[in-house]
Amino acid sequence: MAGKKKSRPVVSGLVVLALVGTSGYLTVELRKQDEQGVTEITNVGVLDGSGKSNDSKGADKGEQTWSRLENPARSVLRGSDGQVKAVLTDGARTATLTGPSRTFAEPSSTSSKVSTTDWVRLMPEKWKKGAEKEKWFKDWYAEFEGSKKDDLFAFAFQYVAGAKDKKDAQGTRYAGDANFGPLNTTGAEGGDLRLEQSDFFDFLQVPYPFRDGVTGTPEAMRARSLDCSGFMRMIWGYRARYPLMSSDQAGDGLPRTANGMARSKQGVDVLPLTGITAKDRPTGIDQLQPGDLVFFKLDQRTAQRLDHVGMVLGYDTEGHLIFVSSREEVNGPTIGDVGGVSRLDGNGYYAKTLRSAKRL
Repeated sequence: MAGKKKSRPVVSGLVVLALVGTSGYLTVELRKQDEQGVTEITNVGVLDGSGKSNDSKGADKGEQTWSRLENPARSVLRGSDGQVKAVLTDGARTATLTGPSRTFAEPSSTSSKVSTTDWVRLMPEKWKKGAEKEKWFKDWYAEFEGSKKDDLFAFAFQYVAGAKDKKDAQGTRYAGDANFGPLNTTGAEGGDLRLEQSDFFDFLQVPYPFRDGVTGTPEAMRARSLDCSGFMRMIWGYRARYPLMSSDQAGDGLPRTANGMARSKQGVDVLPLTGITAKDRPTGIDQLQPGDLVFFKLDQRTAQRLDHVGMVLGYDTEGHLIFVSSREEVNGPTIGDVGGVSRLDGNGYYAKTLRSAKRL
């Protein structure tokens, strides 16, 4: 994938302005002519996406009910009005909570708008059946029920076009408009305009000590850059504090690459990986929920490896399931349609190349 970075104008709120860039070797006919066939979208009641605001923190206490669902095994909390308040999956730390409504949009590169009441957060422990009775969960839920504190989605949109810089007490810039990677000045091998392999510590420009004793050393040319897996490691690991591996082999946590993440034992395989060919495209995408990691096979040069990862954002106002990822075409994080629509349903480029999904 390729794209040329231009100035990215500042935007307000959650409206994202991404850039229309030129495309490289991956902008093939498959991307130019997304087929119109769209699979039926099924609302399985995970989160209703009604847009209703849930600002009354602590409302309906004493009248909440818990139930169990399967495939994957999970617990669902509902309020006295029957509306879903939380979905918690066995073996995963991801919690999808219902909270105040937000809208995500990127008008310069897509007509899609996602208006959602979904807030995705990490619990301190993996969920298991009956954990609603445990003190750790009661304390955690009391803190985040109806909360507007930054969640995984808020973190993600702090790296899109025009995002304002954020610095910590030491002066380290930990958020702001991110690139995908530096220009490939050695020649556009295979059509690549920008280099991959920019991890979260490259964006930060500070060394990062991993738990296995390895220290990640940033490269100056990769400052403010996050490739697709680096973007996920930034928001899930550095920002939300999910454990991180120093590579695909060393450590216990989220691996370095999209392929490593997809094939790791971390989290729950919502759409299990069965293969990398077109016939291995999963069909049950209605099992996906906001916050799930989705994995793609885009580049035949990577052989058996999966080579792109994104995060499910939710259904847009037209009923299409949208994801966010860092891409070359717009030189950074985006939900835009440059080089291929950001839909997981239908027969567009990314829908056809989807191969698996995981809930951390």
